[in-house]
Amino acid sequence: MSSDKKYQSLKEFYPFYLSQHQDPICRVLHFVGTGLVIVSFIVFWISFKWVYLAIIPFLGYGFAWLGHFFFEQNKPATFQYPGYSLASDFILFWQLLTGQQKFKP
Repeated sequence: MSSDKKYQSLKEFYPFYLSQHQDPICRVLHFVGTGLVIVSFIVFWISFKWVYLAIIPFLGYGFAWLGHFFFEQNKPATFQYPGYSLASDFILFWQLLTGQQKFKP
């Protein structure tokens, strides 16, 4: 699938998202980043310390972009499809956690 295609739904976008996350290290970095986002959000709700909310973009994007730029060597889909990409991050996290996807595709 081409990144030039205009995706109309998350269901249509997700196979493209997976095609952009083939490197095992990239997948691990996404998993770690998304996991830290979840932990940071939970800690924010427990403590109401705004720093935990403020660091969420750095945790999520930082790990993911390291994976894309250095290992996958492609441009993150976040730039063109921020909503679908964010949702796909959580779907991939869940699928990796439950074994529906593998770290090594």
